[in-house]
Amino acid sequence: MRTRFLLLAAAGLLLPAIASPATPAGWYLAGNDPASYQASRDVTVAHDGKKSASLESIRAPKGFGTLMQTFAATEYRGKRLRLTAWAKASDVKDWAGVWMRVDGADMKSLGFDNMQNRPIKGTKDWARYDIVLDVPEIASGIAFGILLSGEGKVWFSDISFQTVDKSVPVTSSVGVMSPQPKNLDFNQ
Repeated sequence: MRTRFLLLAAAGLLLPAIASPATPAGWYLAGNDPASYQASRDVTVAHDGKKSASLESIRAPKGFGTLMQTFAATEYRGKRLRLTAWAKASDVKDWAGVWMRVDGADMKSLGFDNMQNRPIKGTKDWARYDIVLDVPEIASGIAFGILLSGEGKVWFSDISFQTVDKSVPVTSSVGVMSPQPKNLDFNQ
């Protein structure tokens, strides 16, 4: 399932958004099983006084849901972009993660990180999560959000974007090549 999500999300293949009056304005619910999730604005759970949105499973999911949005990449082309967000989790059975994807023409993924290699699991208090990706000159859009795979609930708050210099490493493991081959003798 995790590999399937990575491939689907990297290719920009998310099922159509589900409309709900509870979904925060400007955001939409998507994923490969969005009907198993509910997104809402949460005025009772806050991070440093800032309201949050929640994403929770409402029945046994067969996939993942994501609360997300997209915007034009124009302002960030040729730059390294950091998404900073705070997230909190309750009873996450499989995994959750803050994510960002940089898209080119025809929704071709140019950069992607969904925290799959450093997932949010179980019950966690508020923590800061950073996603850092390069935005190539040919980028057309940036998608981001929080995803939940399986049962549980996550909150998302205090979101910001900053351009950073090249000394800040990218967080994506997709499309990042090792400078040398590794473990050619299979000793590890």
